[in-house]
Amino acid sequence: YTLDNGLTVYLSDYKDAPRIQTYLAVRAGSKNDPHDATGLAHYLEHMVFKGTSRLGTQNWAAEKPELHKIEALYEQYRSQRNDPAARKRTYHQIDSISSVAAKYAVANEYDKAMGAIGSKGSNAYTSVEQTLYQEDIPSNQLEKWAAVQAERLGEMVPRLFHTELEAVYEEKNRTLDNDFSKEFQALNRSLYQKHEYGTQTTIGTIEHLQNPSITEIKKYFGQYYVPNNVALCLSGDLDYDQTIRLIDRYFGQLPTKPVPAYTPAQEAPLTAPVKTDIMGPDAENVMLGFRFPGTTTREALVLRMIDKILTNGQAGLVDLNLNQQQKVLQAATFTDLNNDYSSHILYATPRQGQKLEQVRDLLLAQLDKVKQGDFPDWLIPAIINNEQLQRTRSYESNEARAGAFVAAFVARPDWKDYLKQIDDFSTITKEEVMRVARQYYGPGYALVYKRTGKDPNSVKVVKPAITPVPVNREAASGFYKEVTSLPTPELQPVFVDYKKDIQEVKLASGVPVYYTRNQE
Repeated sequence: YTLDNGLTVYLSDYKDAPRIQTYLAVRAGSKNDPHDATGLAHYLEHMVFKGTSRLGTQNWAAEKPELHKIEALYEQYRSQRNDPAARKRTYHQIDSISSVAAKYAVANEYDKAMGAIGSKGSNAYTSVEQTLYQEDIPSNQLEKWAAVQAERLGEMVPRLFHTELEAVYEEKNRTLDNDFSKEFQALNRSLYQKHEYGTQTTIGTIEHLQNPSITEIKKYFGQYYVPNNVALCLSGDLDYDQTIRLIDRYFGQLPTKPVPAYTPAQEAPLTAPVKTDIMGPDAENVMLGFRFPGTTTREALVLRMIDKILTNGQAGLVDLNLNQQQKVLQAATFTDLNNDYSSHILYATPRQGQKLEQVRDLLLAQLDKVKQGDFPDWLIPAIINNEQLQRTRSYESNEARAGAFVAAFVARPDWKDYLKQIDDFSTITKEEVMRVARQYYGPGYALVYKRTGKDPNSVKVVKPAITPVPVNREAASGFYKEVTSLPTPELQPVFVDYKKDIQEVKLASGVPVYYTRNQE
């Protein structure tokens, strides 16, 4: 469905259990971050859990002016980058006023509201293309869920801002300590020297994280968190007509706004390996990356096939030739499919005494086999059969069904075209695989050598002193009370009818056989 204000709604009725998996997908991620305020989309994701002028506050009239003071002080703080003493004084003011503002806040009231309706798996994530909010709710709590989600889609109040910075700083520090994260970022910097996939990261730079702007975060929310840029993806025990009417009632009044146009940077072809050395405590390894077109293209579909030809856990070229023959300690491949470009990553850990250059050559040799068609003819049909089986099994899960809706919405194909792309996978031939491999696995690629040792460029986000604030967990906003008091339909249990649900036949010998049909 598309509501009058442009909100996209995907529904799948699946009566496996009296629950509904819900995803609220915003078609904006870290590639939409301003270049001078990276990490913004991710930090905003944290803020969307903090409530609105009605949810998460005991006294909005008193809280609002304090939050305005904090916002203005952060802008002042950003402008004092070259004056440490002034910054320290400003931050002391931010910390002090934040303690005053927190007296009026109800920390984590959103979580309390979801807990009250029996939601499970309350979470969110930000990636390069999208920001996603998820809840798994009882099917009779749909109206309360809709009331709360429509509320937070319509407004974002950045309360408890500086205390939440602690959580984001800790996330950043974990990535700075993680060798694989450092490798993957280095790989993307080489593959995407102009595009945001490589020029900025989802979590943001230390410089930008230490100089956050509430004003910029509110601006981003106003630009991208609009109904014509959002999809609700629901799968579970639901009635289509009742559900869409209820969604229209709560979400249909949100105003439409034009969304900023995004023009992806065009990358020049790589003509030679772009090598990066990374140091860290983990075991040595090598990572190779090749650039492909975006996720809705035929080439990206063939890339998925090539990845399975190389690594499928059983009979891939990397599985058989490298892992099972113990030519390396461990090797694998994986894809990173995105709207504007896709990446194919090959990854291996050497055996003791083995040089990283030797491991690189072993990985490249497997790609040469793909280019030459040096793999058995039965492999592609086997991969196709396995993919169909895995897809059938996955759609016995509400998460996978709703997740397919999210993938289609974010990548922008029509739903029927998304389904066709899945079916098109079975039309890929060996000749097409060889042609695409020769075209995209050329002499230019990203190459990262991860060597064991102390990282000379190791840095940390320095956390400023933050005074603990009151959380007021026992308090409740008027909106919370209003929503939780909405009437809740009783769930009707479904019992097995042994006469209807279980079939019986008798063998010639008179022995009864009881059976049920697997409707999946």
